[in-house]
This record gives sequence, structure tokens and C-alpha cells, in this order.
Amino acid sequence: METTQSYDERLSAPRSWWGLALGTGVCLALVLTPFGTLPLLAGLAGGTALAAVGVSSYGSARIRVVAGKLVTDDARIPLTALGEAHALDAEEARAWRTHKADTRAYMLLRGYIPTAVRVEVTDPEDPTPYLYLSTREPERLVAVLRSAAG
Repeated sequence: METTQSYDERLSAPRSWWGLALGTGVCLALVLTPFGTLPLLAGLAGGTALAAVGVSSYGSARIRVVAGKLVTDDARIPLTALGEAHALDAEEARAWRTHKADTRAYMLLRGYIPTAVRVEVTDPEDPTPYLYLSTREPERLVAVLRSAAG
């Protein structure tokens, strides 16, 4: 049994979102300005920290292919239950997350990542028709899935 990871990607949030976290703290500090310096500083620190936790949490999603499984945040699927994988460019990815989308599909969707991979689910016991995975490296993920499936 293979125990080494052949693919690991963290779907981290863009750098600009960290600036928004700081901006959230500044806004909270401005709201608390009439109450004095201590509340202002507490608002700056607390607002920035809370917003940073939110950005970090949203950007902590991972896609891994390890030990014969495709592992994402909520899904652990054996590669034997997966069919063909398709790399999607920005236009095709947009179509699959909008008008081509199936409500039964598993979607690890990050709007700040324009490309994706669509992987068919072939397990007859699973009602999920496909997986939609936002990824910055769709061709590499498809290659790893194909080689790992044998």
C-alpha cells in the first residue's frame, strides 16, 4: 500500500484578503474611537484577529491524493470509486459551477481560483455524479489521479 503523498495543495486565500482583515480591524477601531484609546486598540486587535481567523479558516482547504484516496476537507474517496478526471480552464470551470452544475455534485469551490478539475464518481452506491475541485494546478492533479488509478 502506498503511504506517500503524490499530490498536496492548499487552497489558500489571496494576499489581498489579509489586507481586508486588517481593514476590518481598522473599521472596528474607528467605530470604537468615541469610547477612548483602550477600546480603540482592543477593536483594532480584536477585529483584525477575528477577520484573520476567518480568512485563514476559509483558505485552509486542502486537496490531497494519498494512500489510494482523494482527500479533501469533507471527502475521503478511494481512487477505485473515481472515473475520468478532466482539467477545466477558467471558462469551462465557470460553466460547471453555474449552468452545468448538478446539485448532487460535491463541490470544493473557491471563487478566487479560476481553474478546476471535474472527476466522475463511478461508485454505484454513491449518488454523487462528480467532484468539482477548485485547483491552481488542474493538469497536475489530473495527471496524479490518472497515474495513481493505475
